[in-house]
Amino acid sequence: MPEATLSFDHVLEALNRGAAGFRARTRLLPIGGSGDKVFPPTFGDEIPMRIPEEQPDGSIAYRDLRTKYAVEDRRIEGQTRLCVLLDSVASQANRFEEALQRAWDESTLSFPMVRVDFTKETSDAPEEDLSTMGGDGYLTTLEAPHRLSDALLRDSLLDGVRFRASDVGRALTEAAPHNATAIYKHCPTALVFGMWDSTGPKGGQGAKFQRALVSEIVGVSVAFGRKSASRIDPAGIELQAGPIFMAKDDQEEWTLDAKAAATKNKQPIPFSRKGKADAGKPSTINHGNIAPSLDEIAGGVTVDYAEQITVLSLPALRRLRFPAALDGKLLESGARKEAETAARGALASLALAAVALQRVEGFDLRSRCAFVPDGPLRFQLVDRDGGEQGPFELSPENAAKLVESALARAKKHGFGWSGEAIDLTPAPKLVELIRRSRRVAARGDEE
Repeated sequence: MPEATLSFDHVLEALNRGAAGFRARTRLLPIGGSGDKVFPPTFGDEIPMRIPEEQPDGSIAYRDLRTKYAVEDRRIEGQTRLCVLLDSVASQANRFEEALQRAWDESTLSFPMVRVDFTKETSDAPEEDLSTMGGDGYLTTLEAPHRLSDALLRDSLLDGVRFRASDVGRALTEAAPHNATAIYKHCPTALVFGMWDSTGPKGGQGAKFQRALVSEIVGVSVAFGRKSASRIDPAGIELQAGPIFMAKDDQEEWTLDAKAAATKNKQPIPFSRKGKADAGKPSTINHGNIAPSLDEIAGGVTVDYAEQITVLSLPALRRLRFPAALDGKLLESGARKEAETAARGALASLALAAVALQRVEGFDLRSRCAFVPDGPLRFQLVDRDGGEQGPFELSPENAAKLVESALARAKKHGFGWSGEAIDLTPAPKLVELIRRSRRVAARGDEE
């Protein structure tokens, strides 16, 4: 029997009857197959661990290990199993946002956003089309780290006025979970993925919107590996050659001539990038051999399998209140309930579509950490008493139809958002800060 397609009727019914949410659990396998090594993200300082290892006689011995991976014990099907984080909640949110950005760019989905035009302003060469700050030279609220409350938006202008001082900016500053209409109108994805307006006029008292859509990927039953590294310089440059000095001329970057070197206390400055200990050696300018070495701290892992666990919380959406429609008119008590449900339905549909569209992007998390799903995307609807409905399938094509249906319903109640972007321009001081930062990075100055 074919699985049902997740429709807006399912979403609306779930919201009306107080369901807990939608979830999707997807088992992932390395593209290289069982036993292929993958590389999780690394974090901060090394963590000491004692790893239990079963011996041939059945006894357990412990091996001391240091790692930079986020590992922890988890209870899975009644057993304690050592797991490793492969993609964090924040990283997963970024991947969903990337999928929505592509859908917006390709006109697959339509929803409002705010973006900053960095096309040319940050280039030292006026004729150069600088498009490194986002697709087509724009940085959008789907790409900015703090979404609608990001400092890059704060330090930009709307029609020549500081964004925060504009009518739109002031409305965003005053928004809160009990009055979220302004966020819904100008950047609904911020209500799906969450934001904290900590850099606005209210500082730490700025409005907080929790994540409604949460996802992470973990690897189950971890075995730690070793990573080898080495390099043979094709030019035969020896590490003892040098010393290498920082050049006076920024364009030259480095020099062997002490007379052409930048000086400190009348002494030539050994060249170094970001304060590396091998200052003055050819390795600081990426020349010379690298002796073979083994890395056990971040040497990759093998896992039985990985799992993506995704949850859309409907209570989180129900906490969002919309006392006024998008035209600013206050909603009467009789009409408000249906209007708020329609608005939450549009947000839920957008979140579910993000999950479906991310499937098209795939699960190549980073270099040497790529997976393939062991089966199609399936959602379960979890009722408030713990019961389940489904599974429901949702293809990218049906995801677009889901959002379209939700938006048609929302429009009838005054919550039909537009697909237009609000375009900002970076303030001159922000432009100059970016230019200076790029010049510093090009010189390789110490951080």
